[in-house]
Amino acid sequence: MKYRTIGTDPKNRREVSVLALGAMLFGSQTDEATSFAVLDRYVEAGGNFIDTSDNYAFWIDGGQGGESEELLGRWRRSRGVGDEIVFATKLGARPLAPGTGYIDNAEGLSAKVIRESAERSRDRLGVAKLDLLYAHIEDQRVPLQETVEGFAELVAEGTVGLLGASNHAIWRVERARALAAAAGLPGYEVLQYAHSHLRPRLDVPDDLFPDGSLGHAGPELLSYLRAEPALTLVAYSPLLKGAYTHPDRLPQDFDHAGTPARLKVLREVARERGATVNQVVLAWQIGAELPIVPLAGASSVAQLEENLAAVDLELTPEQRARLDAAH
Repeated sequence: MKYRTIGTDPKNRREVSVLALGAMLFGSQTDEATSFAVLDRYVEAGGNFIDTSDNYAFWIDGGQGGESEELLGRWRRSRGVGDEIVFATKLGARPLAPGTGYIDNAEGLSAKVIRESAERSRDRLGVAKLDLLYAHIEDQRVPLQETVEGFAELVAEGTVGLLGASNHAIWRVERARALAAAAGLPGYEVLQYAHSHLRPRLDVPDDLFPDGSLGHAGPELLSYLRAEPALTLVAYSPLLKGAYTHPDRLPQDFDHAGTPARLKVLREVARERGATVNQVVLAWQIGAELPIVPLAGASSVAQLEENLAAVDLELTPEQRARLDAAH
């Protein structure tokens, strides 16, 4: 395994594996025995960066979520796992009531919610401190100052380490970080957005992002990373939920003229290296100039093994240049 540092504060920064494990479906769609087997193999391979959320997976059974955090807590206790594993979770998008969605009825990012939801996540995970806590989605009903101060209070108390933001407009991330800096408070240091080799159209609206997709790492976010070297991008859905091996699963926002050209070069490099397309995508992210940590889920140990092999796949400068240039 290889590692990189996230965070700048010596007290809270962590060395994390360059491949993060997504636990979104653990304890719900992925049964406990399989989930435990994947977690065990990931840790055995040197992985130490596990991602979840307080609302995973509310959509499976019409509940509010919490199944993933609860399973991770059971796994921690059964394996005697301590602070050598970095657990990241998110709050803000948990439905307020069972059977409701998180678009119109999310818990939000008020100071009260931040404190109470973080405490519940610690209880479910069985930890005294959340290593990394994200604001999962925007909450424009609450002043950013309140959200910034709410997160900072938990860091000051020692119940949260690093802070992150996911699925926010970049201007709101920057404004929140500026507010934190002006007040001498800790701010967001890890950003979590969807990012893969294929590029989506960013002007396709949906229910969650009516102004276009805020969930994807577009040119503005990548430019922001170049300007702010202390930030790290955790790239979720790097394998597009299996779409590289099952093209029929490719979302509609990837249906444009640039997709075939980028798929073509991915397949060429995969043949040259004797690797899978999935492995090339992950290796392209891991070895990028920008600080990117791919976050990939796995519903079987076999899927995890394929992903783990990407850590040691070193693309040549020429191959990387071709992958970057395809359009």
